Amino acid sequence: MPLNSWTSWPLRESLAREGIGGTRLWIGRAVRALVVVGLVWTTLSGRNFSGWGLVAAAAGMAGALLAFRSFFRMTLARRLLPSIGLFFLLEGAALAFELAGARTPAIVLWCACAILAMERLPLSVAVPCSAVALGAFAVVNTGNWWSTAATTAGLALAGYVVRLDAEARGNSQRLLAQERAARSAEAESAALAERGRIAREIHDVLAHSLSAQLVHLEAARQLIQRSPDLEADRDQILERVVACRGMAREGLDGTREALSALRGDMIPVEDFLRRLTAAEGARLDVAGERRTMSAEAGLAVRRVAQEALTNARKHAPGARVSVRLEYADGGVGLEVRDSGGDGTPAELARSGSGYGLLGMRERAELLGGTLESGPDEEGFVVRLRVPV
Repeated sequence: MPLNSWTSWPLRESLAREGIGGTRLWIGRAVRALVVVGLVWTTLSGRNFSGWGLVAAAAGMAGALLAFRSFFRMTLARRLLPSIGLFFLLEGAALAFELAGARTPAIVLWCACAILAMERLPLSVAVPCSAVALGAFAVVNTGNWWSTAATTAGLALAGYVVRLDAEARGNSQRLLAQERAARSAEAESAALAERGRIAREIHDVLAHSLSAQLVHLEAARQLIQRSPDLEADRDQILERVVACRGMAREGLDGTREALSALRGDMIPVEDFLRRLTAAEGARLDVAGERRTMSAEAGLAVRRVAQEALTNARKHAPGARVSVRLEYADGGVGLEVRDSGGDGTPAELARSGSGYGLLGMRERAELLGGTLESGPDEEGFVVRLRVPV
């Protein structure tokens, strides 16, 4: 047996009797009450106590009950020396009952002390204390020595079994508390992750919407600055302002869509891409067998498509844009390619280094996927691959 099992206290859950059912608890209390009443009755009625003797006997039994209660509290608080002191006080009370001729309460005290010591004290202290109590019981029990030895051994075994039962119950309560704490931590972690996903989605939607609005606002600003006669360019400026309003509305709709998607209520990715490419004048190709995506993977595809198309409109105006969605084994791929636009190579290179695609790359990595972007011989390409 390991050394710490001899020197360590029983679990607090064992000493506090946690995990005991209500019925078993009340049965135990009723049994203890009946034992106390029976001991008082047999002690005071079986002896010719009178006057001060009766008062002394009643005070002795009340003191023993108080010492028992204090012993329970001291062991629950894991205070070794006070617990040992109370134990030997009970042993002295049992000896006093024996000398006064009240053998029944003396024997009950010795047996109860032996069992409680084994249940509630460290084994290094419980074994000698229990041996003292059982030794006193064996000495005063002058009957058949076979029955005395069998009773002593049975009481020692009963004390150890009670200890094992209490430890098993304490371990069960501790495991139950740990499981509850783990579930609480898991729920809290899930809530924090959900908040993080919502914050990321709102950030991405607003970043996309504001970026698109800046394109139109910049065009409107240039028209105002270079046109001495604003009336001539009024229609173009109005068109840009209306486009900005549409982008702001799109951003709000995108935010609502992100929240709906995180709740599991969103349209299929193909339908979203068809609407998006139709609005942007891009071509859409879908390859592979259609399958269900997780909410996070579907949102990643949506946001990357939106950001890539916004970059194409901003940095390569007039470019031919194609979008390809491909279902593959274990994942889904998205490719957005633009070519033939009016943007310079430097502008095309800058389109892949903004915060939008950087955020998309971080999103893909969090999902265990990848995102690559950069110019090629035809123009600019963005490739996303995420597991479904």
